[in-house]
Amino acid sequence: MTEQRKGRQEDLRLVTGTGDYTDDRAVDGVLFGCFVRSDMASARIQSVDIDAACNMPGVMAVFTGADLSADGVGPVFVPMKIPGHDGTEWRATPRDLLPTDRVRFLGEPLALVVAESRAQAQDAAEAVVLDLEELPAVTTIAAARADGAPLVHDDRPGNLCMTWGRGDWDAAGEAIDSAFHTVRIEVPVSRVTAVAMEPRTALAGPIGGGRMEMVCSHQNPMALRPALANAFGMEPQDIRCHNGDVGGAFGMKSGPLREECTLFWAARKLDRHVRWTATRAESFLIDEAGRDMHFTCELGMDADGTFTAMRFGVELNVGAYVSTRSAVMVANFGGAAGVYRTPLIAGRIEGYLTHTVPPAPYRGAGRPEATLAVESLIDAAARQCGFDRIDLRRRNLIPADAMPWKSPFIFDYDCGDFERIMDAGIARADLATYGQRAAASAAKGRVRGLGLAMCIETAGGLYGNPGQDVSNVELRADGSVLLAMGTYSAGSGIETVMTDLAAEALQIPTDKVEYHQGDTDVQAAGKGMGGSAGMPQGAPALQDGMAKLVEVARKAAADMLDADPSDVEYAAGTFRIAGTNHVLTLEQVAEGAAQRGIRLVGEGSFAPEAPTFPNGCHVCEVEIDPETGFCEIVSYTGVEDIGTVMNRQLAEGQVQGGVVQGLGQILCEEMVYDPADGQLLSGTFMDYAMPRASDMPPLDCGFEPVPTRINPYGAKGVGEAGTVGALAAGMSAITDAMAQLGVEGFAMPATPGRVWSALKAAEDTAA
Repeated sequence: MTEQRKGRQEDLRLVTGTGDYTDDRAVDGVLFGCFVRSDMASARIQSVDIDAACNMPGVMAVFTGADLSADGVGPVFVPMKIPGHDGTEWRATPRDLLPTDRVRFLGEPLALVVAESRAQAQDAAEAVVLDLEELPAVTTIAAARADGAPLVHDDRPGNLCMTWGRGDWDAAGEAIDSAFHTVRIEVPVSRVTAVAMEPRTALAGPIGGGRMEMVCSHQNPMALRPALANAFGMEPQDIRCHNGDVGGAFGMKSGPLREECTLFWAARKLDRHVRWTATRAESFLIDEAGRDMHFTCELGMDADGTFTAMRFGVELNVGAYVSTRSAVMVANFGGAAGVYRTPLIAGRIEGYLTHTVPPAPYRGAGRPEATLAVESLIDAAARQCGFDRIDLRRRNLIPADAMPWKSPFIFDYDCGDFERIMDAGIARADLATYGQRAAASAAKGRVRGLGLAMCIETAGGLYGNPGQDVSNVELRADGSVLLAMGTYSAGSGIETVMTDLAAEALQIPTDKVEYHQGDTDVQAAGKGMGGSAGMPQGAPALQDGMAKLVEVARKAAADMLDADPSDVEYAAGTFRIAGTNHVLTLEQVAEGAAQRGIRLVGEGSFAPEAPTFPNGCHVCEVEIDPETGFCEIVSYTGVEDIGTVMNRQLAEGQVQGGVVQGLGQILCEEMVYDPADGQLLSGTFMDYAMPRASDMPPLDCGFEPVPTRINPYGAKGVGEAGTVGALAAGMSAITDAMAQLGVEGFAMPATPGRVWSALKAAEDTAA
């Protein structure tokens, strides 16, 4: 692709306050919703008294779960059908929009107040009286699986809600036990929350002709529409889902979200527009979380460090309700095999219910966790068995001439040159002079840690079922092009790159292309945002749509020129009968077609035969101050193979943003619940620390493309790449520094207090 601009075309409106966000939409006579939420994590609902609230000024209605039930509305959730390794078929736990019997996590919605103003709705919500009988709560995996633990759902004994596995578990265990070197470690992965810049927000109401609209901060309106139709007994064409700009999503803003669905039902019931925007406090309580799992990792090696077998056991905290969203690790577990030629690998997953908000896909959705598991295991093997960590990796890398690679564990790689990527990462990070930097840190009284991670992920669709993306492009009467995409942007720059691709395909200026997204009346289907699918799937779908548009326009031009379409050439905005001076501009063809009542439309699609596999080498350096426990990221370098780099600036931005999200988790971010009663202890920015720009060094990003043949552009995807590498590389560096200080098995996050406490405990043990 030939780049046509510097910067992103959407940035001007976004930074000057002229973005089109859901809460910016003005609607006459709109009502406001406010949810009444449980102040307990586990309770039996005795009653929800709404009488006083109904008589408050401005209140139009107060709805409870009983109203939904009376209207025939049942549970709304993402279905799940997971075959367990023991033959059990695991299903989702139903999730009522407004529960009537049990509370299962703090902040669960129990009523919706609708009033003429936001303040009136909030006041009335405070007047709703909840009679809840508090019950014992469990918030961690260990507590949930303990003997006699309180059950989150009575029909899920032991709080076990799913199992899944691949590979020969027993054979892998025997191979590990009999190996010359055997390594076993535990790798806990903390719980975080997405903290999107724009909180969840929705606006729903009637739009005439018996139709309803839903405007909300969501990353896939095309998937939300059928979910709403199914939930409320409507035809999909009777619903218009649309939005403009979305201020961050990261996986959390997908699926049929609870509050948004309830608001839609209330607006339909009242035949009025109703809006709701979550407060930041609500977001901490109710936004579906990320990560929260525990790995048990095992590795067997022969005497010279060649891997013979690996085994990974994973326990998931799926929160109060299990569904495909909270069990997303199943789809991305294959990344635990890494970039290594281990002959025997097995893995098992167990999910446990707790009295916490359910997790959902969060940037990487299992990919960063899988990479963290295998890379932590290799680091531990190097320390325990006396190998150099880089040499140990190099010895076991899958060679480039072995591609395509048939994996023993789920994912088969179509292409890759992992040793070249590693060498590029080592060179870019200047590891040859690392000893000098470590000495300089020591001179300041600090300990420098080095982290390196080889990461790989699946992108561009689910493994085994990558799906299809679509585009819809129309040449309008004035010669401009309306571009509607099935792929979606929530801040990732998709608008810029797709506009550039469309302009390049027609050889016209980018200002002649108008980009639309997220409107089911314009584009009814599509992949939305997620899984780094924009370039591997969305771009080829656009290419197909543009090619079809040119052909449709060529036929229109031929008709106007009284020529055979095969004799008409197109270049640089002009149709010409080959070898003649008979020409029509794109604008003339568009105007002529419009006068004849002909629409010039290209409907494109692309369904890859398989997903792609972006991979990289990330190198991180940290300094730890043993006196204070302060951990600082002092250097970070990443080299990524994302296939063809479609737009370097956007690709660098995606990697850098992902890296910061990964490093934020290992440095400071953590959702913490009181183990006694399930109260959230990190429910504000006073307690939940976010990484700041000052916490990050310059993030050096490079690319070593190995184009894929899976799609015509050779692109592999980049949206999750930074986080996939950062979680592992960052923890590798911290673990290295802590090991130098006598601490083994340190777990994220590396807050000063936790680091200092671990160092003090190690000192006391040594003494």
